[in-house]
Amino acid sequence: MIGYRFTRFNPEETKQKATFEKLLNIFIQLLNMTSGDVGEAMRWLTNLDRRYGLTNSEYGIGDFFEDLKQKGYIEENTIEGTIHITPKTEQTIRRQALEEIFGKLKKSAGGNHQTVFSGTGDELSADLRPYRFGDELDQISMTETIRNAQINHGLGEFMLTEQDLEVVEKEYKTQTSTVLMIDISHSMILYGEDRITPAKKVAMALAELITTKYKKDTLDIIVFGNDAWQIEIKDLPYLQVGPYHTNTVAGLELAMDLLRRRKNKNKQIFMITDGKPTCLKEGVRYYKNSFGLDSKIMMKTLNLAAQCRRLNIPITTFMIASDTYLQEFVREFTKVNGGNAYFSSLEGLGNLIFEDYRRNKYRTKKV
Repeated sequence: MIGYRFTRFNPEETKQKATFEKLLNIFIQLLNMTSGDVGEAMRWLTNLDRRYGLTNSEYGIGDFFEDLKQKGYIEENTIEGTIHITPKTEQTIRRQALEEIFGKLKKSAGGNHQTVFSGTGDELSADLRPYRFGDELDQISMTETIRNAQINHGLGEFMLTEQDLEVVEKEYKTQTSTVLMIDISHSMILYGEDRITPAKKVAMALAELITTKYKKDTLDIIVFGNDAWQIEIKDLPYLQVGPYHTNTVAGLELAMDLLRRRKNKNKQIFMITDGKPTCLKEGVRYYKNSFGLDSKIMMKTLNLAAQCRRLNIPITTFMIASDTYLQEFVREFTKVNGGNAYFSSLEGLGNLIFEDYRRNKYRTKKV
């Protein structure tokens, strides 16, 4: 029997739930900053509570910690003395990042995957055409079809034939393969500025958007320092910078290799970085030069940019540094590739990446 089930209103439980949700939002932010370290995040949360009075005598940090365990956000191994977040928390982090970044963007018209080509798809367009064998019934425009029948056969005895049928055209929806490159060189945390946390948030938000809204699209995430390697979406909350130089060449080579395996015609690379390339790997040895723009490293990087252009793979570079010297290199890199470059603050990084991702969905396929 379908109906309503009423429970007794308990104001204390409502207050505790509101306090838990408030603390959970802060805790998720702290997990981003501590790269998934639950212990450190709880210590930071405790310090914040002492300073700003986030809890009260009825509900404290200890109660919040127990609720995290009971609700499945964290798991505690008492034998090994370890605490770690669960897949539920990992998804919560991605969802919160999506709401934080993508929720600020202006709504756009439906059909972010549209091209100028018509065909089998999910989005109805404003174009009408005669019925063809194989068209789906939900495409038939009843108003235009009945109008055609009346014009063709008169108003006396209503008759409907196949020639009267008119259908609404559907837009062909493209699939896009994206590789997101994240710089994890040491400069991403230099001078007291945390650049890796915003980069992680953007990556998690983009991953959540694609996996929930554009399920036919693919997203591969790679990180690059002295070397480059692929990571899974579930690894993003734990991402940290290392004592690395910036081997952009290794990152681009891996990105191209991943895209080579994808069957989609639309391919693109997003690269988040704050510095110039400073490293190459030659055999088992590393060639490094952090002083100025090394011509050897620059030429190898520019050659790969040109190679991506020949393969119709645009590279969009998001430069989170204001050094004019470095921006000149990015402009040259972008010119060679034919892609885009944005010189963004950390605050505007997410908006730029999402807008560019959606803009590239409109890109006309070459035939």
